[in-house]
Amino acid sequence: LKPILEQHGFQVTAASTVPEALECMNHATFDVLLSDLNIGQPGDGFTVVSAMRRVQPEAATFILTGYPDFDTALQAIRSQVDDYLLKPTDVPTLIHTIQSRLEHRRHIPPDLPLKRVSDLMQESLAEITKEWLKLVKSHDELAAIRINDKDRIDHLPILIEEMAKRVDIGSNITTEKAKLAAVSHGKQRALQGYNIPLVVIEMRLLQHVLSAVLQHNLIRMDLSTVIGDMMQVGESLQEQLEFSSCSC
Repeated sequence: LKPILEQHGFQVTAASTVPEALECMNHATFDVLLSDLNIGQPGDGFTVVSAMRRVQPEAATFILTGYPDFDTALQAIRSQVDDYLLKPTDVPTLIHTIQSRLEHRRHIPPDLPLKRVSDLMQESLAEITKEWLKLVKSHDELAAIRINDKDRIDHLPILIEEMAKRVDIGSNITTEKAKLAAVSHGKQRALQGYNIPLVVIEMRLLQHVLSAVLQHNLIRMDLSTVIGDMMQVGESLQEQLEFSSCSC
């Protein structure tokens, strides 16, 4: 598509991954975003569109998909995609669609202030807890540990708070309070019948939920800080896991 679009007078910047696309849109201004629906993962195109709507709301956005269905159309509407094109699309239709949208731009007012990863983690604590508990209880080995929901999730508020603080201050050091909480969590899990592999699985599921929640809220996030913030979250999770495992 890049040489085809260039032949029709467009200046084109190509990106092959979601992080690369986010980096591009954060450092240059674009009139049009044309994204495949599935980049690295299914539906990644909607993530990119949502991000573009946040940082450059007047840019025209298009999704390319080879598998149109009702759910895709609904998601396109929710993500404020200007249009979605079926692959393989013929060149005249593609060019006409883009040019037509550029001639009838939508002017979108400024949205709510952007948020850091730490803000969204704290705001989404209830959602994170609910989704994590659902995954844990659907995991055969973890579900075999017979404890109540309160005992399963008691450690999450402190863990989320610690990760949020590290993101806010950009620190690579785990606080003494967080260390003690992780050690206490590990000892408690051992008494409840957990072994180290099960503690690792719980943490891996938490990381999965965190990534999903943050991706879902990408349109509200400050893209200039996302990568660094997520690195801080990953390091904090790893250290918490190490302290908990040593006590389990």
